[in-house]
Amino acid sequence: MGTVTTGDGTTIFYKDWGPRDGEPIVFHHGWPLSADDWDNQMLFFLAQGYRVIAHDRRGHGRSTQTATGHDMDTYAADVTALTDALDLHGAVHIGHSTGGGEVARYVARAKPGRVSKAVLVGAVPPLMLKTEANPGGLPKEVFDGFREGVAGNRAQTFIDIPSGPFYGFNRPGAQVSQGLIDNWWRQGMMGAANAHYECIAAFSETDFTEDLKQIDVPVLVAHGTDDQVVPYDDSAPLTVKLLKNGTLKSYEGYPHGMLSTHPEVLNPDILAFIRS
Repeated sequence: MGTVTTGDGTTIFYKDWGPRDGEPIVFHHGWPLSADDWDNQMLFFLAQGYRVIAHDRRGHGRSTQTATGHDMDTYAADVTALTDALDLHGAVHIGHSTGGGEVARYVARAKPGRVSKAVLVGAVPPLMLKTEANPGGLPKEVFDGFREGVAGNRAQTFIDIPSGPFYGFNRPGAQVSQGLIDNWWRQGMMGAANAHYECIAAFSETDFTEDLKQIDVPVLVAHGTDDQVVPYDDSAPLTVKLLKNGTLKSYEGYPHGMLSTHPEVLNPDILAFIRS
């Protein structure tokens, strides 16, 4: 575990496990979580001989609770600071949800040779918000509800989200894991309320269309068809159409948090893509 300091003095916490000469995989977490959300994947890929790295986004987890910089441009710049400090080349970048947007923006702007492949899982691109150009998106009122929850009773909101739509535990017959719910709450409450509040606009209102068009490396787009947080129809299929070298893999009935509910399926699929 270590830290890197960005240009504006923000301290970014990260984990870095495995052989220094191993192929690097960098994991980007979703809102409002931390690097800890990747424990399962990091252990899996570590056992396969990879160097695995995961950071806490600014304002999240153990990174600095900054007053500013809660936008995708700054998030991507923070990733650049991290990858430069670790001198990563030919890295695979894997992002879930908000982290998928961060990956798209970073990879589109990355220096030549820094990135070999990318994986977007339940990711927010191209654009979540409903607009004239994106009629299938979610209305602003949905995201205002998230903001009201964070400002009004963040602790309860961070129980309600994982107990319900995030892992699909609100579906009939779902096998509910109290551990996943508690760990989601724990990670969320480690971060700053202002960062979580402002990140809602970052993940919902950022248009990644031009980023996706600029990405040259192979990209796997994995998405559950029963994603209640980032609806399937307005995300994954549209993202693949914008990519130069994208592959869509759909998971019938899987929820937004499928990396945690179905790691035995997702991990080998991602490994196969990296090795392909």
